[in-house]
Amino acid sequence: VQLVESGGGLVQAGGSLRLSCAASGRTFSSYAMGWFRQAPGKGLEWVSRLNSGGDSTGYADSVKGRFTISRDNAKNTLYLQMNALTSEDTAVYYCAKGSASDGMDYWGKGTLVTVSS
Repeated sequence: VQLVESGGGLVQAGGSLRLSCAASGRTFSSYAMGWFRQAPGKGLEWVSRLNSGGDSTGYADSVKGRFTISRDNAKNTLYLQMNALTSEDTAVYYCAKGSASDGMDYWGKGTLVTVSS
């Protein structure tokens, strides 16, 4: 499985971005997916998770109500719609594939989101 994120960039505070994660392989619809982020000088933070069917989601408190995770299984693509961005959202964002043991076993290389205040 290969995961490639895109959609990052520079945005002003209060703005929006949509991240995409393109997955290779024919079994994308079979597994859960997630988004994580790492801010400068900080550790990895879980952002959101979505089950294989796309009908069960979870969000970190820091993004709840502002971010929306979704997937298009026909396009093998995961999305993260990010609204009302703040400087605290500045980070490298990674998508990851869920494993059978409820962890994450494949990761993309990340896309940088920079929010200017």
